[in-house]
Amino acid sequence: MSRFLTPDVYTEEVPLLPQSVAEVSTAIPAFIGYTEKAVKNGKDIGNMAIRVSTLLEFKEAFGGAQTASFNVKVNDDNTIGNIEVTAPQHTLYHAVDLYFKNGGGDCYIISIGSYQNDYNKASFLKGLEVLSKEDEPTLIMLSEAVRLDTVDYHEVCQSALAQCQELKDRFCIFDIQKDDEDATSFRNGIGTNNLKYGAAYTPYLQTSLTYRYNEDNVLISGSSANAAVQLEIAGAIRVVYNGSVQDAPKVKINKGSGSIPSFSISEATLTINVGVGTPASEIIDTWNSFSDKGDFDITLLNGATIVESSTGTSDLINTADDEVSVSLSSIKESRSELYSRVVSEVSKQRIVLPPSAAVAGAYATTDRERGVWKAPANVSLNAIIGPVRKITSKDQEKLNVDATSGKSINAIRSFVGKGTMVWGARTLAGNDNEWRYVSVRRLFNMIEESTKKASQFAVFESNDAVTWLKMKAMIESFLYGIWQQGGLAGATEEQAYFVNIGLGKTMTQQDILEGKMIVEIGLAAVRPAEFIILKFSHKLQEA
Repeated sequence: MSRFLTPDVYTEEVPLLPQSVAEVSTAIPAFIGYTEKAVKNGKDIGNMAIRVSTLLEFKEAFGGAQTASFNVKVNDDNTIGNIEVTAPQHTLYHAVDLYFKNGGGDCYIISIGSYQNDYNKASFLKGLEVLSKEDEPTLIMLSEAVRLDTVDYHEVCQSALAQCQELKDRFCIFDIQKDDEDATSFRNGIGTNNLKYGAAYTPYLQTSLTYRYNEDNVLISGSSANAAVQLEIAGAIRVVYNGSVQDAPKVKINKGSGSIPSFSISEATLTINVGVGTPASEIIDTWNSFSDKGDFDITLLNGATIVESSTGTSDLINTADDEVSVSLSSIKESRSELYSRVVSEVSKQRIVLPPSAAVAGAYATTDRERGVWKAPANVSLNAIIGPVRKITSKDQEKLNVDATSGKSINAIRSFVGKGTMVWGARTLAGNDNEWRYVSVRRLFNMIEESTKKASQFAVFESNDAVTWLKMKAMIESFLYGIWQQGGLAGATEEQAYFVNIGLGKTMTQQDILEGKMIVEIGLAAVRPAEFIILKFSHKLQEA
């Protein structure tokens, strides 16, 4: 109470409005995986939870995507044939990119190693430990962990579910490993604990994202890519022609008494003037300083010398056991047409990713546009060409409803005229009447966390009717807003929720003596219309 000791005019502000509950964020994923680097402002940020808002922020702190390598076969008619892709081992960059492309917002990144590291269970468990100390993340993403051994992956998933149960403010989005098409292995390995805090999705997705690559790691082979190879004189040097084999390339050797090698090129014929007994290394040194090489190249095979042999002209033929490949970078200047064609075809190769990153983006979009109480399903995914495996309605029956273990798996399906859709909204506790649906679990998470944080003001306040009234009014106001937006079921407030607090209602005199203030909150959560049944019958003619 104010004390007035000096004559004057005093102003006081009397609070009339009750405390309010601020709704916490519901779709803040935390990605755990391997990155190119982990440096921010010159500081190592490995095994730290770093918040990023855009892909550019991710690249500045964690680098770009790991590079892929390609083997490109060129046909005799100079067209591109088969392309073999060695996909990158680490795909966290692409997962984050896919998340943003599907409407994702702020997220956390926990880098548990670089691209030089192999996958191991201990690193992911360490990442989960780091995540447990963060308050804001609400979704746990383990898309990179699917590359672990099956047993190790399931153990990491169990640890993530245990963290959700302990903190009660987050939810897991799991992927089914690629070779586990019917999810039998996942269902057997995930156990039975804390299943209401996670949801699993299948199959993998063919995205529209392209690979990052270095031109030196794109190898081109085929008769039109390079001419065959002639191994000259005792296997000392190799002459390679990088032009078309249709040019009929030739190599001409003029041997004399001169000690300094020289070269000349006329059309597709390379002339080498060299003295008898000249070391092969000297030929290579002179060739490297020769400016007009054209499409030819000479490489050293060993330390042999050029021995005496008759002068003559030979066609280049393949004397190697395997077909020789040239890199994309080596033909950039000499064969620009083929270079452009290879670049065009390589850019058409698309990345296959687990679905969880795209699903997390769908969660964020649904929460933002409709609310966390709307099931994140029947949502079209962006930057997706389609699932790698088509799932029919018959196939989904066994995934969606599992009478044996009750572990539901949500399907990603492709529909004509609609695109690729998330076609499932169940948690792993698919047979649980209370926690069957993702939207119900996440709605309770949001309300519980928001109410918990807003109730901090009452800690150490008087445990009496005045404080109880403030708590009750604050929570009821919050729930009323959610009910008005359609987040709670019921035609009236009384049908949608209730808040009880007080002596004789939720507390005994002993509870008050022990400093306990107990609030009981009941919610009628809206549930998705998963099965819509239309019943038709004949109406008899009346006139």
